[in-house]
Amino acid sequence: MKPLFSYRTTSQMLVAGLLVLPLALAAQTASPTQEADWRRANDAVGALKRGHADVLKWEQANAGASTTTPGNTTGVAIPNAEAAVRMAWTVHRDLARALARLGPKNEQLIAEGRWTEIDPSLQRRVEDAGEVLEVAAAGRKAWIEAVAAQQVLKHQRDMMEAAQAAYELGQRMVTVGNWSKLQLSPVQLAASNARMNLRRAQQAAAQAQANLVNTMGQTGLQEGFELPGQLPAIPVQAMTEVDLQKRADAIRNQLPGAESLRNRALARSAMKVYSAAHALAQDSQGDVLKTREFITEETVLHYNGMLKSVWDLLDEVRNQSQATVDAIGAQRDFWIAETDLQWVLQGGEPDSFVSLGGAGGNAPTAAAH
Repeated sequence: MKPLFSYRTTSQMLVAGLLVLPLALAAQTASPTQEADWRRANDAVGALKRGHADVLKWEQANAGASTTTPGNTTGVAIPNAEAAVRMAWTVHRDLARALARLGPKNEQLIAEGRWTEIDPSLQRRVEDAGEVLEVAAAGRKAWIEAVAAQQVLKHQRDMMEAAQAAYELGQRMVTVGNWSKLQLSPVQLAASNARMNLRRAQQAAAQAQANLVNTMGQTGLQEGFELPGQLPAIPVQAMTEVDLQKRADAIRNQLPGAESLRNRALARSAMKVYSAAHALAQDSQGDVLKTREFITEETVLHYNGMLKSVWDLLDEVRNQSQATVDAIGAQRDFWIAETDLQWVLQGGEPDSFVSLGGAGGNAPTAAAH
């Protein structure tokens, strides 16, 4: 499976190439000089073997050259969830004794998110082990949400640029008399919606960074962290229901009566959310993105062959970016669901579970108590 970040290339390079396209339809009624200017710009791309498609392939092969996220902070780097967990632990100095009692092996398993490999009797044998896990879960989820929000921001910017390009093209068509203002109105609304979505994404990314800063005990010390460009890939196979049930039974045998009953209900809910999140993430990153990528490539080829209009191309830029945004949301939801499930299978009690609501937000659902 291609990493999610690779799917940004088609839309971003298309948008970059389309910045000259507002001249395209206007050239049909423009002066000879204007038409020649547009043709020179278009011919520069068309000189490649497959036109815009080859530009896309080049950018995919050189993705590292354009991985900087606009608005990124330049604070301390948190390259992965393990680093986030360890940093969160350092904020709680009172956990040092519990971590020492857990031992380096268990500490490593917790930091890496391999909680199902931990002895279920651990919390009964080590004082404050539950707090160690709770802090680890909070750090891990804050990091996941911040990385995902940063990814979404990139693609919302792509969609805004594509919508703005379409609007500028529409304005030119109105100017030369090819369109009425009524025909321009839907394009104008699309550009306005894209700008609003970008602002929402900017605010969501800022809030996620602020939450991460707070979780890491860095409030007032820095504004944000340097984060990786993408979340880790989801596992091909989800944990099986049989294995999860065995794990749930093992932890309940370590809990008092009331806690055991509460954990049973929590585990049932957590397993359902986890399974659904994995299926959604697989679908969104698999069939949906692959199909959307195929449509985009075909649209580019048809556009190069003058079988598709610039409007078709601009629409597909937005569609490609939206599919990627949805896939990022599904990927984020899976990792949060996986963290909650592993925490529950250690006796933890999350206040809520992720709602699987997509990239626009992850309003939690109430946990079963």
